[in-house]
Amino acid sequence: MGRLLLSLTVLFYTLSPINSDFVIEGIRNIQKRSIEKPANDIEVYSIIFNSQVTSRFAHNVITSRAVNRANISKEAIFNVDLPKTAFITNFSMIIDGITYPGVIKEKEAAKKQYEKAISRGQTAGLVRASGRKTEKFTVSVNVASESKVTFELVYEEMLKRHLGKYEMFIKVQPKTLIKKYEIEVDIHEPQGISFLDAKASFLTNDLLPTIQKSFSGEKGHVSFKPTIDQQRSCPDCETTLLDGDFTVTYDVNRETPGNIQVVNGYFVHFFAPPKLSGVPKNVVYVIDRSGSMWGRKLQQTKQALLQILNDTSEHDHFNFILFAHDGVPWKNSMMKATPENLEEAKDFVRGIKIEGWTNINDPLLMAVELLNQAHENKTLPERSVSLIVLLTDGEANKGESNPAKIQENVKKAIQGKYTLYSLGFGTSVDYPFLEKLALENSGIARRIYEDSDAELQLQGFYNEIANPTLINIKMQYPENAIADLTKNNFKHYFDGSEIVVAGRVTDNDLNSFIVDVKAEGADKSMKYTENIQLQDQDDVTEQQKYIFGRFTERLWAYLTIQQLLEKRLYADPSEKANLTAQALELSLKFKFVTPLTSMVVTKPEEKDKEEETLIADKLVEGQSTYNQPKPQRQFISHSPPRQASPVSYQPPTFVDSDPHFVINVPEKNDALCFNIQEEPGVILNLIEDKQLGIAVNGELIGNKHIDNVISNETYFGRIGIVNRAMKIRIEVTTEKIIVLNNKNKKKFSWQKTGSISSEGFNLVVNKRRNVTFSFGEGATFVILLHEVWKGHPLHRDFLGFYTMDDHTFSDGVHGLLGQFFHGVNYEITEVHKTDDPDKPDATMKLKNNLLTVTRGEQRDYRKNLKNGDKIPCWFVHFNGKGLIDGTHTDYIVSDIFSISD
Repeated sequence: MGRLLLSLTVLFYTLSPINSDFVIEGIRNIQKRSIEKPANDIEVYSIIFNSQVTSRFAHNVITSRAVNRANISKEAIFNVDLPKTAFITNFSMIIDGITYPGVIKEKEAAKKQYEKAISRGQTAGLVRASGRKTEKFTVSVNVASESKVTFELVYEEMLKRHLGKYEMFIKVQPKTLIKKYEIEVDIHEPQGISFLDAKASFLTNDLLPTIQKSFSGEKGHVSFKPTIDQQRSCPDCETTLLDGDFTVTYDVNRETPGNIQVVNGYFVHFFAPPKLSGVPKNVVYVIDRSGSMWGRKLQQTKQALLQILNDTSEHDHFNFILFAHDGVPWKNSMMKATPENLEEAKDFVRGIKIEGWTNINDPLLMAVELLNQAHENKTLPERSVSLIVLLTDGEANKGESNPAKIQENVKKAIQGKYTLYSLGFGTSVDYPFLEKLALENSGIARRIYEDSDAELQLQGFYNEIANPTLINIKMQYPENAIADLTKNNFKHYFDGSEIVVAGRVTDNDLNSFIVDVKAEGADKSMKYTENIQLQDQDDVTEQQKYIFGRFTERLWAYLTIQQLLEKRLYADPSEKANLTAQALELSLKFKFVTPLTSMVVTKPEEKDKEEETLIADKLVEGQSTYNQPKPQRQFISHSPPRQASPVSYQPPTFVDSDPHFVINVPEKNDALCFNIQEEPGVILNLIEDKQLGIAVNGELIGNKHIDNVISNETYFGRIGIVNRAMKIRIEVTTEKIIVLNNKNKKKFSWQKTGSISSEGFNLVVNKRRNVTFSFGEGATFVILLHEVWKGHPLHRDFLGFYTMDDHTFSDGVHGLLGQFFHGVNYEITEVHKTDDPDKPDATMKLKNNLLTVTRGEQRDYRKNLKNGDKIPCWFVHFNGKGLIDGTHTDYIVSDIFSISD
């Protein structure tokens, strides 16, 4: 179920040297930087993605090499997007001939190392969610002058068959021209390859010949090796065309329903029968229409349901139950999918309206009762598949609201007779609850992302379950010769998918064994029998010259671990401990980074610095590692380079101190900055995204009033964050943090460490230092607490606001900071000295304006709360006039939680 995504992004950031410091009156702590274009002294000269796919099991190695040609040390950053279903198996850095490997440990052991390092402010989590089906591995390292660094990451994953094909999806985004950029994919399928294709979204006519693909018999090969000139976006450009998706698809011959591979005492059985008549299906769609489904979500749901009705076969039966505070069925019985009934159902779907709260328990029990009555009355085909599809965007808050009780009620009602699928729309749902609900009832959970293609996501899920061809599949192996089987009984087989079973051969003298597969088809019982001849050792050795060794054992371990982890989600406490122990033992034995293990990466120790320990974890949908929110790790992983001499680095976009706004411009390896001068009590809009329903506002405070002292300095003393979709409001002051979620209120003090980790929302308070927030897979904010000494006669405590992950905001995001989240295009010309030779001015061309700007600096206080790290920037005068849209007064709002309709 579900297609495979193998996603890869590799990029490096180069950090340039800065010259001596100076101060400009009116802009504190300004630092001079070379006004010439910085040289690209770190050269990334090789990026190679190599994949060996053997019987659907992909072994992937990503190798990147760079050299620092500068006369000072530089920071290199390695980023890779990995499939969420993949397991990292190895990572290493090679610097000056010395290898620094990652070590996979039990999570609890790694956690102690993690907590010890985080107390020093040095630890970074390497893996974080970055997309719908990917997670990002990130690590940076200091590279000495004239030195080379090699990064190597290895991960493995089983390719799943989806709608008749296997798909390998590679994200290509090197960010710069690379001397040696290669993608090599070797495929070995003993059944023989029936077709092989490779495409890229960024292909031009010139690039088309660079994709080479071929297959014959059991072997297939794909390569992509563009030269530097072929990578260029235009003949004289230094920018690259390589930015998009590279996709490899293939399938195998289906002359027989099954194929079994036996190597080194382990076997893997692949079962996918040829085209069969479809088994009728009976589906009850349980659709959320509570208040949070308003707007685009409801319209997308309606459009998806209308298309699903168009695709429904006439031999199927169906019904709808709409729910808010209660459940309302379309009809009182299951309806046959006749043209007349389908048209009437479409009118019903078009008329769905929003109302009320969210009652999940009662509508699900109602769906079970509808199917029970239909089967008892024999109005449904005897050989048919009965399914319940739940779609919701929120948590149960009406009727029975205890998730555990709802699970108990539904499981007791279904009694194993029907399959339940849970679709969670957006980030506000209790995804772990939906996942347990589905897994306990033979189904799966799927998150539907709030995006322009949500309708297609819903239709895509339906396509996966649209055509069942077998039911009650039982795969039988000789008990006295086979052990440690993975799951071998299945409720359904859907056309275009594949069933995979793995196990261990315990009889060393066995030359062959028989496998029986029994199932029910549309109109008769079916049986498939296979007589398996075991290979002798010479054949195995010859075969492994092409493939990577012991792949069947590793594939067995991969499947076993995944199934153990699934079972433990809904197991009883006594059984859960046993399942956890088994999965942990296999994870450590086969060196997989799973939710039970971590990879500890110790970076090279630098002069006058303690060694830095990094942790790579396997993220779980709806959960965060060590019960710590993902953004905390992400925040720390953006730590500045640790050289003794000052360097520029990619800062976040932030506002701190007087207030000073700093805009990161990564494509220019630079930053822009401006100040806003307003009166205490004024509230400024920093971010507003109407589409996502997110806004951030900050209220200014001034210094204390003292006789004979006039101070116009202002700072942020209160910050409000609102997420309309999640129904969350957060108020941060210099004394406390308050989280309001519907009618629930949670208060934190800056004097204690605390955290919240719930579906789609994470918060962590670091005592007297910072608070980090994350919404879903993006929108990550950090607020710093600046404390002055108690009883200071003039200054007050104040706050700094930093955006750590802004890539998921919509194109319409705005605000003093938000308008720059998707980049800013400008050109600096006519750099010239002023009366002070250390204060160069320049002309900035921006939005058809010519602005006079001054080279300056601001300070990023995330790493060094006391003194901050210097950020060189071009300073735009007069409250950012000409840089920001409109004037600064356009961003004054009336309320700390203000957001436009």
